[in-house]
Amino acid sequence: MTHVASPPVPGLLLHALAKHWWVLLLRGICAILFGVLTFVWPGITLLTLVLLYGAYALADGVLALAEAVMGGAPAPRWWLALVGLLGIAVGILTFAWPGITALVLLLFIAGWAIATGLLQIVGAIRLRKEIENEWLLIASGVLSVIFGLILVVQPGTGALALLYVIGIYAILYGILEIWLSLRLRSHATS
Repeated sequence: MTHVASPPVPGLLLHALAKHWWVLLLRGICAILFGVLTFVWPGITLLTLVLLYGAYALADGVLALAEAVMGGAPAPRWWLALVGLLGIAVGILTFAWPGITALVLLLFIAGWAIATGLLQIVGAIRLRKEIENEWLLIASGVLSVIFGLILVVQPGTGALALLYVIGIYAILYGILEIWLSLRLRSHATS
């Protein structure tokens, strides 16, 4: 009697993320929108940049938290929940304290980028057994960590001077998130 191997059942985490791939798509769109707006307003004031960043961090945090909650109980998505809570906290702090200096804003952005980047790398490591080529999530995590470290190393430059770096990072990060969401969508339909 010949035994026919059944196709592998996707892992719980992959299934949970693939089921709500559109949330990651929205996070990518928000990042690209934030990046594009930094280029559209070349004469942006520090207050406008702070509020724009606060809106982005809050939206990204809400979407990441929603993605963690909607996935269902069995899959470990604590890293997504942490990314979401961190984004919400940073967004609220930014709105509650809009008169912060450029240095404090840079530290907010740098800390958020490093923390979320590390959490994404952890998430990618967790996904490595469930999805091939999880390099997109690793790439977005590494990009975030490198961006955060650049801001930490060059804090005297100021947020407005780094406006284009911030915009380029947001656009690249958004592209990677959208690309990953589309890959997850293909897992949702298979």
